[in-house]
Amino acid sequence: MNVASDVDACTAFANGREVLIVTVSYRSAQLVINGLASLAADVMDGTRVGVIVVDNTCGEDAVSIRTAIAERGWGQWAMVRIAERNGGYAYGNNLAIRAALAADSPPKYYWLLNPDAEAQPGAMQALVSFMQDNPQVGITGSALLDPDGSTWGIAFRFPSLWSELDRGAAFGPLSKLLVRYRVARKMGDSPEQVDWLAGASMMIRRDVFENIGLMDEGYFLYYEETDFCLQARKAGLTCWYVPNSKVMHIAGGSTGVTARDGVPKRQPQYVFDSRRRYFVKNHGWVYAVMTDSAFCLGLAVAQLRSWLQRNPRRWPPNLLWDSLKNHSLIRHQI
Repeated sequence: MNVASDVDACTAFANGREVLIVTVSYRSAQLVINGLASLAADVMDGTRVGVIVVDNTCGEDAVSIRTAIAERGWGQWAMVRIAERNGGYAYGNNLAIRAALAADSPPKYYWLLNPDAEAQPGAMQALVSFMQDNPQVGITGSALLDPDGSTWGIAFRFPSLWSELDRGAAFGPLSKLLVRYRVARKMGDSPEQVDWLAGASMMIRRDVFENIGLMDEGYFLYYEETDFCLQARKAGLTCWYVPNSKVMHIAGGSTGVTARDGVPKRQPQYVFDSRRRYFVKNHGWVYAVMTDSAFCLGLAVAQLRSWLQRNPRRWPPNLLWDSLKNHSLIRHQI
């Protein structure tokens, strides 16, 4: 693999385009191909748009994706960049974005689109138009649709000690008291400023990268978009939910970790590592310890209540034990 030539190819490909779409693939080639197909009509309508697929499998996905690009005539607007290693979501996106920013005329907008996401007609232009009309906005995100076409309609508040207590306890009266701290926010049909958006469909103005830098590659997966939006907020750049941009998203389709209606799976180590990194980095070690303690206490009480009431709930397997093992009192590194 010639890394220098890959970087140069990405830079040349991105030069002069208005929008660069970045998709990071890890053993999700068919999902990527479906996603490219969903973009074809909007990308080929004369706008200056390009798609870079970053293959985090170090070449395993590249052959089938490149074959689809060639066979379907997508070569003028889509290319594949092979990563040297599977460095995670932020690492993969940064490979494409860093190269694009080095162009003589770099793209103005960068649309991060999950491999398990399929854009509905006009989704991209809705985000671009909103940012053109609102130059103070640094980041926008789409309304995500479930596979049945219904609108998921969720954006987010930044996580905190209180939100983690609520998440662990899952107790109605307490949740009512802490409703303004709850991370998930049910959204309506109008654009609204939010704390952060799901990285499944997130468009970022070039100015954001120039102000705060690229995504933190210390996160392997999860919390990287939360952290990025927080850094943008600190720099005075706002984040908006734009519901007339619609993207169908198969939750967990690219990672297998989450599913909106499926049986929970045991949380991988990188989820705990990312969560700890977020709280320690942005709020300090003492706050992280308090947050971990609040979550574990709430979860322990919730599980005891469930057992006493003989009302089984579905938590990821070993969640309490894994959370205790990863408590910031025990693990200090971020």
